[in-house]
Amino acid sequence: MTITQGGPAAALTLISPELRAHLIADVRAQWPELTDDQGERGVTQMVAFLVAGARTRTDLSPSKPVDTFWHAFIARTRSYRTFSDLVAGGYIDHEPADVAAPIELKEAARDRTVAAITAAGFPVDEEFWPSVAADCSQCYAGCSNSPAGGQ
Repeated sequence: MTITQGGPAAALTLISPELRAHLIADVRAQWPELTDDQGERGVTQMVAFLVAGARTRTDLSPSKPVDTFWHAFIARTRSYRTFSDLVAGGYIDHEPADVAAPIELKEAARDRTVAAITAAGFPVDEEFWPSVAADCSQCYAGCSNSPAGGQ
């Protein structure tokens, strides 16, 4: 059973308050100035990104802040595997893309991702989706999740 047809509220229930607190604490270890509010919003944006990716065959790319939450979630393997199974019917891969790609391609990927999140019914929190040109470094500007059915 997958919940790809459920709304945002259904997907958000898959992240228990305890898991949410663990993810925020994990991210805070790398991002000490992260506030509780930003942590809550970051988890929500990560879920939005993962659900949107499960609903499209288009490659999507996380922003640097969303990727930080995604990495923290992947490290909690049992919870991440269960979430992936319920949302996408299988493991949601994390596949770094070409970091040397032109900024225009990276910005287009950001725009596709934001549009997919909106189409999935989630609000887009602009703080978590800055322009790629504003902060283009390491894998964060080039990571992507595997398209639906691409397992």
